[in-house]
Amino acid sequence: MCACVQETNMAEPAARPEGTSGGIVIKDEWPGYALDLFSYPAHYSGDLDCVFIPHGVIMDSCIQALREHDLPVWRWQRGSLPPSRRTERLARNIMDDLGDHDIVVLCVLKGGYQFCVDLVDRIKALSRNSDRTIPMRVHFIRLKSYLNDQSTEDLHILGAEDLSFLAGKNVLIVEAIVGTGKTMETLLKYVEAFRPKLIKVAGLLVKRVPHNAACLPDYVGFEIPDRFVVGYALDYNEYFRDLSHICVISKRGKMKYKM
Repeated sequence: MCACVQETNMAEPAARPEGTSGGIVIKDEWPGYALDLFSYPAHYSGDLDCVFIPHGVIMDSCIQALREHDLPVWRWQRGSLPPSRRTERLARNIMDDLGDHDIVVLCVLKGGYQFCVDLVDRIKALSRNSDRTIPMRVHFIRLKSYLNDQSTEDLHILGAEDLSFLAGKNVLIVEAIVGTGKTMETLLKYVEAFRPKLIKVAGLLVKRVPHNAACLPDYVGFEIPDRFVVGYALDYNEYFRDLSHICVISKRGKMKYKM
C-alpha cells in the first residue's frame, strides 16, 4: 500500500507491505516546527528540540492553525482525508474492517493511553452516525522495555496474566509507537496463545529502523525517522506525558531526566 497524502516539505507517499494501512511518511530531514509557535509547559523549557507532530495534526483541528502561522500544510489527493484528521482516518479503516463485529481493545500502557482514548472516541462517533454499531470493551495492559532512550531485552507485560476472555474475540491492540517490532512481536505471540478469532494492531507512530518490516501495525498513523519523541502520553523516564504535541527531546532534556 501507499501513503495517501503528501506534503510540500514534510511527507511523501511511500510503499507499504501488503496488509498494512500506509502511514504518513515524515522524511529523515524534517526539522520539525519551532517551539515558539506552540504552547507547551514552561517546566520543559530547554528540554525539547522541536514540535515534530502538532496535536491538531494527530486529531482534526489544525489545518487552519497551520495556515495562520504560515506553517507547511499538507496536500492530499481527492477523496482522501487530510492528515490533520489522521486519527479519524484510522477509525474509519477499523470500522471498514471490523464494523460488523464486537471488538476487544487492548490498550498498551502507558504511552498508548491518549491515542487509545482518542481512537476509541472516533470509532464511537462513527458508529453513532452509521447504521452499524460496534460493541467495544477496553482492557489495559502495560509493557515496559525502555531504560532512558534505549530499548532493553527485558520485557515486562503487566495486566495480561489472564486474557482467557479473548478466546474467539476480535482483538484490536492499540500502541503508540513501534520501533524494531520486537516488543510487538512478543506481545502478539502472547495474545495469540489465548486463541482470539482475529488480531489487528493500530499504531500511531512507526519508526524507520532496520528490520522492522516484519511486524508493522495493520493501521499506521505516521511513519517517522529514528528519533526519540515524547509527548501525547509518550515519555522519557515518566516525564513529558503531559505534552499535547509530539516533540523531539533535546540532549539537555535527556541528561536532566536520565536515570
